[in-house]
Amino acid sequence: SQNTSSLPFCCDHPGVVFPYQTSQGRYKFNYFEAQKACEEQDSRLATYQQLYKAWTEGLDWCNAGWILDGTVHYPIINPRAPCGGQVLPGVRTYGAKDKEKDRFDAFCFTSAVRGQVYFIRGPLSFQEAGQACHNQGATLAKVGHIYSAWKFVPLDHCDGGWLADGSVRYPITTPRTHCGGLLDPGVRSFGFPSKEQRTYGTYCYSEK
Repeated sequence: SQNTSSLPFCCDHPGVVFPYQTSQGRYKFNYFEAQKACEEQDSRLATYQQLYKAWTEGLDWCNAGWILDGTVHYPIINPRAPCGGQVLPGVRTYGAKDKEKDRFDAFCFTSAVRGQVYFIRGPLSFQEAGQACHNQGATLAKVGHIYSAWKFVPLDHCDGGWLADGSVRYPITTPRTHCGGLLDPGVRSFGFPSKEQRTYGTYCYSEK
């Protein structure tokens, strides 16, 4: 039988898988950079079992990403032309890739958040957002924190807020028309706006 002791948070551990890419756009990580990026967001590279389970729970994502075993995949629920065409739904695979040279996004896995994620209203620049969290003895939430809070608390908030990586996101568990208009629950992203010129609220993370 496969030794799972080396697999962090293996298959039965409750958690959530999320796709991750850099502020420079998609397909920038080699395998080791993908690994590091997930760890910086309070998560790990997902296993295939974790990605497959996420697909069965509704993860539909067009960009291919690294997973823990060094293979590259993307989960498709609604087949469409830009995402490999009208092939059946499933976890599409590119197989094993060169860990040094090949570049993709990452699929990260985070487990239930240990601390508390909460929102502070803006308008705040990125620097002001960090200070607002710091003033309350907290830090800017990481992407793993917000996905975990969305999945397990569950956190539902319609306002975009800064996160530690400079992205702006908000978690929706009950979709409604004035909250981005999408029909499915999820963590919505505004990408990586200008840290100086754009203002939002902020999501803070406290260990307490």
